[in-house]
Amino acid sequence: MTMHMPVAGPHTHTLFTVSRTMLTVVAALTPATAFGLYEFGWPAIFLFLTTVISAWLFEVACLWIAKKPIWPFATDGSAILSGWLVAMTLPPYAPWWVGTIGAFIAIVIAKQLFGGLGQNLFNPAMVARAMLVVALPVQMTTWVAPVGLFEGPSFLHGLSITFLGSQEFDAVSSASTLSHIKSQIGAGATMGEIVPQLADLKSRLIGLVPGSLGETSTVLVALGGLLLLVTRIITPTIPLAVLGTLTALSAICSFFAPDRFAPPILHLTSGSTMLCAFFIATDYVTSPVTAAGKWVYGIGIGTLVFVIRTFGAFPEGVAFAVLLMNSVTPLIETYIRPRIFGRSRTGKPLGAGKPAKGAQK
Repeated sequence: MTMHMPVAGPHTHTLFTVSRTMLTVVAALTPATAFGLYEFGWPAIFLFLTTVISAWLFEVACLWIAKKPIWPFATDGSAILSGWLVAMTLPPYAPWWVGTIGAFIAIVIAKQLFGGLGQNLFNPAMVARAMLVVALPVQMTTWVAPVGLFEGPSFLHGLSITFLGSQEFDAVSSASTLSHIKSQIGAGATMGEIVPQLADLKSRLIGLVPGSLGETSTVLVALGGLLLLVTRIITPTIPLAVLGTLTALSAICSFFAPDRFAPPILHLTSGSTMLCAFFIATDYVTSPVTAAGKWVYGIGIGTLVFVIRTFGAFPEGVAFAVLLMNSVTPLIETYIRPRIFGRSRTGKPLGAGKPAKGAQK
């Protein structure tokens, strides 16, 4: 009898490819991004395009230098997504070179120097954000009020703002919600005096407030996050841990000292809270894979965001919180692991007839 040997081993097929995942995340970000670009106008559009295109070009250059296949890696969408996220953390009227530097940091330093996709220890977009905030505090804290595409700078004026550094937008200069709270608290004001000065809840939810593209429309960013949950690109563990921890800490502190601490609703609808919870903290490469590890990771991020916003020198703590928890992810993965079948939680093999502690007999 003739035996036919298989020419290849069986493989599991899945729809969750790198390119499909990146495309889904980009689709989830598109509504919030499009709304932000419309609200902030041509300067934001030019900065966004510059940042995303620069990220892709840096990716291609690194692949060429490393003699890696350019087409498969350059078309998987990861570089586009990294540049997209960097652009969403920038002030809309920042000059073009800020976006280019941010793209360089994210792709070359935070990603390719670690070995490329899947090898980076830190979230590339957050590395870029943190380094830019520290190195360029003026450019990274210059905010403008959203006035709409047709009421804001014209096409040519937008070009001059982004590429020539025109400063003819002082009339609409403003402070983000968190920046205003931080400066007023530092000046001795109470939350009761600060809250009436802020935009109302509806404006913060829709996105009619100063900030980056990822900080304005809370509703659209959250809806994008729900799309990721529905398509099973992410699980709800990390978002729930981040948002729940931030809500709990701010609620407790504002209850006991309402004049000193911002209430939960301000934390949830200001800054990059939603972007962090759904799009940044859930990064596959830099977050834990176990359910228990994700809870620890998310709780750590939520705690650090609250601490940095409340007691730190920077009004926004998302980037630093994520990077700090990225650095301890290997420890979380080492000490928080599921029990392997046939072994105890310490990794020792179980003897015959000795079920693991807590296991059903």
